[in-house]
Amino acid sequence: MMRRGLVLAAMVVGVSLLLWAGWHNLRERRLAMQAANANRITLTKDVPGQTAASGAMGDGGNPANSLRGKSAPAFALVDLNGKKVSLSDYKGRPVLVNFWATWCAPCKLEMPWFEEYRGKYKDAGFEVLGIAEDDAPKDEIAKTARKTGVTYPVLMTDNKIATLYGGVDSLPTSFYIDKTGKVVEETVGLAPKDEVEANIRKAIGGGA
Repeated sequence: MMRRGLVLAAMVVGVSLLLWAGWHNLRERRLAMQAANANRITLTKDVPGQTAASGAMGDGGNPANSLRGKSAPAFALVDLNGKKVSLSDYKGRPVLVNFWATWCAPCKLEMPWFEEYRGKYKDAGFEVLGIAEDDAPKDEIAKTARKTGVTYPVLMTDNKIATLYGGVDSLPTSFYIDKTGKVVEETVGLAPKDEVEANIRKAIGGGA
């Protein structure tokens, strides 16, 4: 009887260990997936079965429908003060066009970097245009921009501009445009700060 009890106890312990190992493994996998997706947020929120990176990248890790090497699509949008701003206003200057939103944490992390480099490379004519792909009220967008220390133009989307730029499926998405109006680099998701500066320098040097 005692032997049966010991065998049963051993079986219970074994099953418990297997269950714990399975739970621990699942937890580690979930944490790894969260870390992998932390730098990219999808525009379409709370869609069952859709991951943050789905449709965002093409072969070789490049953004799908890449504009790299092509002329940046022209646009004219209204800024937070109601002023109409066109990409053509910056003809002959290197420009960073950044798509962001108030609910996008990585966007708000990189925006102060853009502001910093805007000041650093102002003598080269470098400018940043932030396009708010957002359904938040204008006041909330302006408040978020102030909190991040942004002084560069923040433009309100017309719900058409993203399509012109290949369909912006994830935020943040940035396009680095040289003096001739050609897209020399584009990124989907949060890039390292030094990579952001390298892309800016590439835009400044492009079309020379």
